[in-house]
Amino acid sequence: MSQQGYVAAPPYSQAQPGMGGYQGGFGTGPAQPLYGHYGGPPQAFAAPPTAMMKSPVSPAAGMPPPPVSTQYNPNIQQNGAHPQRYPAPPAASAAYGQPQQSPYNTMASQGPPPTQQLTNQMSAMNLGNYAPGPMQSPPPPTSSVAQQPFQTSPPPAMGQPQMPPGLQSPQATMPMAGPPMRAPQMAGPPMAGPPMAGPPMAGPPMAGMGRPFPGPPPPGPGGFQQPGPGAAGPPGYPQQAGQFGGQMAGPQPGMPGAFPGAAAGLAGPPQKKLDPDSIPSTTQVIEDDKVKQGGQVFSTNMRGQVPPLVTTDFTVQDQGNASPRFMRCTTYTLPCTADLAKQCQVPLACVIKPFASLPKNETPLYVVNHGETGPIRCNRCKAYMCPYMQFIDGGRRYQCGFCNCVNEVPAFYFQHLDHMGRRVDFYERPELSLGSYEFVATLDYCKNNKPADPPAYIFMIDVSYNNIKSGLVKLICDELKTLLDNLPREDGTESSAMKVGFVTYNKILHFYNVKSALAQPQMMVVSDTAEMFVPLLDGFLVNYQESKAVISNLLDQIPDMFADTNESETVFAPVIQAGVEAFKAAECSGKLFIFHSSMPTAEAPGKLKNRDDKKLVNTEKEKTLFQPQKAVYEQLSKDCVAQGCCVDLFLFPSQYVDLATMADVPSHTGGSVYKYNNFQVEIDGEHFLRDLRKDVQKSIGFDTIMRVRTSTGFRATDFFGAIHMNNTTDIEMAAVDCDKAVTVELKHDDTLNEETGALMQCALLYTTTSGQRRLRIHNLSLNCSSQLSELYKSCETDSLINFFAKSAYRAILNQPLKNVREILVNQTAHMLACYRKNCASPSAASQLILPDAMKVFPVYMNSLMKSAPLVGSTELPTDDRAHQRLSVMAMGVEDTQLLLYPRLIPLHNMDVSSEALPAPLRCSEERLTDSGMFLLENGHSMFLWLGQASPPDLIQSLFNLPSLAHLQGHMSALPELDNPLSKKVRSIISGLLEKRPNSMKLQIVRQKDKPDMLFRQFLVEDKSLHGGASYMDFLCYVHREIRQLLT
Repeated sequence: MSQQGYVAAPPYSQAQPGMGGYQGGFGTGPAQPLYGHYGGPPQAFAAPPTAMMKSPVSPAAGMPPPPVSTQYNPNIQQNGAHPQRYPAPPAASAAYGQPQQSPYNTMASQGPPPTQQLTNQMSAMNLGNYAPGPMQSPPPPTSSVAQQPFQTSPPPAMGQPQMPPGLQSPQATMPMAGPPMRAPQMAGPPMAGPPMAGPPMAGPPMAGMGRPFPGPPPPGPGGFQQPGPGAAGPPGYPQQAGQFGGQMAGPQPGMPGAFPGAAAGLAGPPQKKLDPDSIPSTTQVIEDDKVKQGGQVFSTNMRGQVPPLVTTDFTVQDQGNASPRFMRCTTYTLPCTADLAKQCQVPLACVIKPFASLPKNETPLYVVNHGETGPIRCNRCKAYMCPYMQFIDGGRRYQCGFCNCVNEVPAFYFQHLDHMGRRVDFYERPELSLGSYEFVATLDYCKNNKPADPPAYIFMIDVSYNNIKSGLVKLICDELKTLLDNLPREDGTESSAMKVGFVTYNKILHFYNVKSALAQPQMMVVSDTAEMFVPLLDGFLVNYQESKAVISNLLDQIPDMFADTNESETVFAPVIQAGVEAFKAAECSGKLFIFHSSMPTAEAPGKLKNRDDKKLVNTEKEKTLFQPQKAVYEQLSKDCVAQGCCVDLFLFPSQYVDLATMADVPSHTGGSVYKYNNFQVEIDGEHFLRDLRKDVQKSIGFDTIMRVRTSTGFRATDFFGAIHMNNTTDIEMAAVDCDKAVTVELKHDDTLNEETGALMQCALLYTTTSGQRRLRIHNLSLNCSSQLSELYKSCETDSLINFFAKSAYRAILNQPLKNVREILVNQTAHMLACYRKNCASPSAASQLILPDAMKVFPVYMNSLMKSAPLVGSTELPTDDRAHQRLSVMAMGVEDTQLLLYPRLIPLHNMDVSSEALPAPLRCSEERLTDSGMFLLENGHSMFLWLGQASPPDLIQSLFNLPSLAHLQGHMSALPELDNPLSKKVRSIISGLLEKRPNSMKLQIVRQKDKPDMLFRQFLVEDKSLHGGASYMDFLCYVHREIRQLLT
C-alpha cells in the first residue's frame, strides 16, 4: 500500500554518550522523553537567537547528505547501541530538486550528551547566516577524518528514482539532520576546534512560544474547540548553564515565540553547513506543476479529479463539475467513515469563490430561464437540477443524486432518453451537462415577492481636518469624476443601471441632492446622529449618466466647501446607519464606500475609545484585542445584511483606530477593508487609487444568500468568510465580489459509499448589477475511499492551508495564541504521522516521510504560525494584526498561498527580450546576492530589493542615477526610462498589480538600509524577526513530534 511520494536519504550514525572523550556522567539521558514535554522540568534548551549566526552542521564522516534531504536517527535513546550506517542512495528522484553540482564535504563530529541533543539537533538544522555580521567559524581540527567530496549521480531515467535496497521510491521520505553525529573512527577530544568566536547570542534571545507547541492532539479533524489541557508547564525556561560553559540563554517570557533551538554560542566541533536545498521546495513544486500541466486544458468530466495548482496557468473546460476557479477542496477523495476522518485528522473542506473571474478564453456561465415555473428542484431536499440527477422511467421521473428521492418531471421539461439512459437534449441544457450555470429566479426568490431594483453605490467621504489637509478629499473627488463612467454593468449593455449617491461627514452628515433637473447640487445637513434618517428621497440616489453634470459640479465644490474646516472629530456608526436607511427608502441593495481617517470619538452611537494595550500581548487576554466592541456594531451588521448593504472601508489612519471594531461591519457584509497608514498623496495616492478603481469596477452580486447541499453521508458544518449566519445553513452576504471566498468545513454524519462518491451543490441567490434576481449553481463530485492513501494522494496543500489559516484566525478570538499554535503543530504532526503509519512503506523511524501532495505543507504551516495575527509580538501594531486577520477570512486559495509564500523574483540576470517571468526563488536570505536585484510580492506588499554591490549600469538603466548611493528613500514607482531593462521591470510590476486583487505599494529597499529589516520578514523560510522558527527548524520539530506519536 505504498504510494507515490518523495524519498530522501539515509540516517546518520548516532553518537553514544559516554564514549570517545565524554565522561560517563554525560551519558545519562533525560528523565522524560527527549522532546515534547515542555511541561516537565526544563532541560537545557536554548532559544534560538533572533539573528542566527552561521552555525553549520556536521553530518557523520563519509556520510554525505544526499541532494534531497537530511535525516534524523531514531536511536536517541539507545545509549549503548553502536552507530548504524545505511548506504547513501543515489540522487533522489528527478521529480524533485535538481541534482547538486558542487561537491559536498562532510565532516565528523562528536555526539553531544542527550540533554544537549535537542539543542544541537536544532542547531544542526540551522540554515545559514541570519546574522547582521559574519561569525567566525573555527578552523577544522587536524584530527578530523578526511573530507570526502560528494557528487550526485545523474537523475535516473523515467523520473523514477533509483533507490538502494533499503529505501523504496514511492515514499516522500525526508531524512532529517539529526544531532551532529560522531563517526566511529574519530580520534581526539570531543572539541578539537577552538570554541566559537563571538557572543553567545546575536541579538536578544527568542522567546519560547511559551512552551513551544505541546499539548493534546487536536479535538476533531481541524477543530479548535477547546484549549489543550497541557498548560501547566513554565511559560519560559529558566536560564541554565550550558554544558559547554557559559550561559545558554533561555527564552524570555515577554518575547515572541520560537522553537527550542540552538544558541549560537554553543561552542562545538567545527560544523559543515546542512544544505537547505535538501528540504522540499515550494518553488520547485510550483515549477514542476507548471511543467506538467501549464497551458493545458483541464476537463472536469471525472469525479474526484485533482486540479492543477492555483499557481499554474491552465484552461478549464466545464464538463459536469465546477471549475477549480469556483471550488477547490482540501482533498478530492473523502474517507468513507467518520472514524477514518478522525484518524487522519486531515480537515475536509471546500473553498468556494462563487463569483471568481474567468479568463477571456473560458466561456462565461450560461443563464437558464424556465419562465414562470422557475428552476426545477428536488421536492425533498430542494437541490437544483444538475448533472447528478438520474432520469428514469423513460424520462418521466428523475432520482435526486443528493437525497435519492424520486421526482416527477414537469410536463414542459419532459424529454426522451437515448439508449444510454441519457436525455436526448443532454448537451443543449447547461443544467444537465455543466458543473456551473445560472437560473433566472422568479418572484418567489425576491424580497416581498416583488422584482428587485438595480443596486446603488453611495460614496461617503470623511471631510474632517486631516483628510482635507492631506489632499485626500480632493484626490477622491477628482478620481470619482472619471471612475463613475466604469460602474459594473451587465454584458451587452451600453451603460450601468446602478445608481450613485454622495454623503460627506465629520461630526454631522451632509447629504446631496444631485437630481439631473437641478442646476446646482443641494446640500442637506443631519446633525442629530443619534436618530439617523435620510433627509431626501428623490434626488439622493441617481443614475450617473443622467446626472453627470450636477455630480461633476458637486465633486468640484466639495474640497472648497470644507477647505477652512477645523473639525477633527468624526462619527462612524451613524454614517453606516445613514446608508442602510437610504437603501431601505429606495428599496434596493448596494454598497457604501466609506473613506475615513480617525477613530470615531465624537458623541454619537458607536463612539470608540483607545483600548490598545500592549501589556495584553502574550497573555490570556490578548484575544480581546481582536474582538470587536459589540453592541451598536453587531446590530448594524445585522441591519446591513438584512437590507443587502455591503460596506467597503478605506482607512487612512495615523495612529490606532480600533480596526477590529471599525472593520466588524465590512467583515460581516462581504465588504473589504483597505488601510493606508500615514497617508501622503504624493507617495500613496496612486496606490490608493488603484485599489479604489478595482473596487468600484469589479464584478459583484448583491443581497446574496448561499447554501451548500451535499449528498447523504456528510454535510457542511462550519463556514468561514466575510459572511453573516442567521441560522446554521444559510450563508448571508450583503454582497459578494469576484475576490471573496467562503471556506466550508465538511463532516460525516453517516458512512459514504465508494461507488456513488460524494456530491456537493453550492447555490447562490443574488441580485445582478441590473437588478435581476438570479441563482448561480456550482456542482462538484468527489471520490470516497476506505484507503487513507487515496485521501493523501488527492490532497491539495494550498486549500488545506487556506482552511487552517481561517480556522486559526477565528480561534484566536476565544483562545490564547499559544493554544492555537499548539493545535496547529499538533494537527500537522498528526496528519503526517497518520500517513507515515498507514500509507508509507516501512523504513527507518529516523526518516521524515511526507505525502507527495503535502510535502511543502510544513513551509506554509510554519509561515502561518509566523504571520502577524499568530505571533505574540508587542512590536506589531494591533490594527495591522487585526487587519490581516480579517482580510484572510475572505480570501480564496490563491490569495492565501501567495500571502504565506511570497514570490521572490530575481531581476538582475533575466532575459530582457523574453516574455516569460524569471522563475521565482525560495523565500530565504540564502538566495539573495549582494550584486542582485529582486522583486518580492505577496499580494499585499511589494519590494524591489537592491544588493549593496548592484552594478552601476543596472542602477542607471532603472533609476537614471549613477549609483545606488544616489537613490532617494520613499520612491514608490520607477521612472519611465526608454531602455529594455526599465521597460521589462515596469511591465513585470504592472502585470503583477493587474493580476492581484489588491494594489501593492512598491517599496524600494537597499540592502542594509532600515527598510531591509521589514523586507526580511517576508523571507518565510528564515527565522523571523518577531519570533518564529526557520523552515528547517520547524521541519525538525514536526519530525520529532511525529516520532513521538509513532512510538
